Amino acid sequence: MRINSDTVKNILVLRNDRFGEFLLNIPAMRALKESFRGAALTAAVDPSVKELAERVSFIDEIIEWGRGSRSIAEKIRLISALRKKKIDIAVMLNPDKDFNIITYLSGIPVRAGYDRKSAFLLTHKIEDRKHLGERHEVEYNLELVSLIGARTEDKGILLTVNEKDSCGLLDAFSLKESDKIVALHPWTSDPVKEWPITSFRELSDRLSGLAGVRLVIVGKREGMDRGSGIFSAAGVNPLDLTGKITLMQLAGVLKGAVYLYRQIAGRCTLPAPWAQRYWRFSGMICRGRTREDGVPGALDIL
Repeated sequence: MRINSDTVKNILVLRNDRFGEFLLNIPAMRALKESFRGAALTAAVDPSVKELAERVSFIDEIIEWGRGSRSIAEKIRLISALRKKKIDIAVMLNPDKDFNIITYLSGIPVRAGYDRKSAFLLTHKIEDRKHLGERHEVEYNLELVSLIGARTEDKGILLTVNEKDSCGLLDAFSLKESDKIVALHPWTSDPVKEWPITSFRELSDRLSGLAGVRLVIVGKREGMDRGSGIFSAAGVNPLDLTGKITLMQLAGVLKGAVYLYRQIAGRCTLPAPWAQRYWRFSGMICRGRTREDGVPGALDIL
């Protein structure tokens, strides 16, 4: 099916899971906006991600649609709302049986997604090979939207951070502008693939010995119990912000961080504003990236 970009007025994308996965889909959403310049882009996201989605300049409207089961009445209301919007294209950036059904019943003519979970309802589909890890997830996401002719040369992930996002954090948590903040995110959604917490504890012990370094532990509220006392028990006393700040406040903290040590399904990554280096922990590649855009007030996340 050939799509005439000039006739596309409304596009819907679904990415209603964790904020890390949402961020990695920003280039795919940019590709849609650049390829269908006259179209409005609506994003269906989990309520916990709405705050981030609001900072993506090319998203025109946000629909809160959390993970988990929804009542028939809720689904009918969404179908009715989508019919009124006259959506031309729907892209399921994460496989979702309910959304495949909802977009079909909403009469959306072009429906793209992965060949899973009632994929026979899709007009454009592709095999889901993300679990193989053969390419960066950004590349997989761009491959999906390319099914409907969406492309971009800009694969960067840019999130705008305002001064007010970190306003008050310095005083509230006794941080100083001169601190060399090193953020640790020890948790992942898949404990089986998680880098051992003892290794993170050893890493934090080594980092705490560096002059001027202030260790900060970050993560979602779910990690609060797991992180309680685990680092201080090793003689390290980092600032634990797990579950205590909003996503945009977290972005404000990371904007001023020297390094971020984190995990994504077992792979540890280090976005660094000013350095490009490679690290290896227990066989896991950790990459830092130089920020070249020079845009003040922006957080470039790899």
